[in-house]
Amino acid sequence: MALICSDYAKSKQFYSELLGLEIVDENYREARDSWKLDLRAPDGTQLELFSFPGAPLRPSAPEAQGLRHLCFGVSDLEGWIAYLEAIEIEVEPVRVDPYTGKRFTFFKDPDNLPLELYQA
Repeated sequence: MALICSDYAKSKQFYSELLGLEIVDENYREARDSWKLDLRAPDGTQLELFSFPGAPLRPSAPEAQGLRHLCFGVSDLEGWIAYLEAIEIEVEPVRVDPYTGKRFTFFKDPDNLPLELYQA
């Protein structure tokens, strides 16, 4: 997965420190005035975080075409909700997937991208 952020430092801190993704590699590409951060989730899934000066905004709601959201499977949904609320990140009410019966919720990253926590 790859994301382009508006504030590199803020997004780096959000994904690595707040969500706990491991920093694998970080590079500044001078020719593009761009940062590239490689992150890894505990299950090995990788996320690339890019910064590009002047990148246009992408609508994320209501149900814009393109990437809808990123989903993270978690074993302790309530624990994650409590953690996010404690650091003042707004979390939507928990819903139940009518197909799987699993519980899930959404919150947003610094660029307003919806992120889902799904009961694993």
